[in-house]
Amino acid sequence: MFTGLIQAIGTVHPWGENELQIVFESGSDRILVGLELGDSVAVDGVCLTVTQILSTGFVAAVSPETLDRTVLEYRLDTTPVNLEPSLRVGSKLGGHFVTGHVDGVGYLESSVQTATSWEMSFTVSDPRASRYIVPKGSITVNGISLTVAACNDVGSWFKVAVIPLTYAETNLSYLKLGDRVNLEGDVLGKYVEKFLRLGTTPHSTAVAQLEDILSTADAETLTPDFLAEHGYS
Repeated sequence: MFTGLIQAIGTVHPWGENELQIVFESGSDRILVGLELGDSVAVDGVCLTVTQILSTGFVAAVSPETLDRTVLEYRLDTTPVNLEPSLRVGSKLGGHFVTGHVDGVGYLESSVQTATSWEMSFTVSDPRASRYIVPKGSITVNGISLTVAACNDVGSWFKVAVIPLTYAETNLSYLKLGDRVNLEGDVLGKYVEKFLRLGTTPHSTAVAQLEDILSTADAETLTPDFLAEHGYS
């Protein structure tokens, strides 16, 4: 579990089969403090497991599915990545709850500096990500906790306002128009969607059938044997 508050910047390099080396930029090695084998670190919003600890960074395991579903393979030896260690008990809570499980990929459409922030807009072609984008909702972009300032009805386009500090200390400042970004929707929205979807399950159908029976039955009909016959014991 993460919060979407970036603590360091690094670069990603091929290491071995199904592993990547994450090298810290100068001055960003504070993330090494307390880091242990098996720990989780969000790399551009992707939860990876530490398999080796190096003096300049760490090595993390990565699956083919992770490379296919995220933008990590496009970051190799090029664009810096955002880093955040997992949330520890007693740590300050900021941003929002981030799982590190990327839903899909978006593309930078525009980035405009205003007097108080950078207004950045993204397009989203993947419905696995766009379905969770709502006005004023939380969205994770490359592991950064942001608030949706505006979006269209289907979530295929959205805009965020990024304060200068976040813009300067994350890899948002490195992005060029058309660049890919990792997106993760608010986990609360996923649970709400699941609960709403329960309305079409066999369980709900059975409840509806029982309601029909109850609406026409009398007290003499609703015996224990009658209910057991219809699957209710």
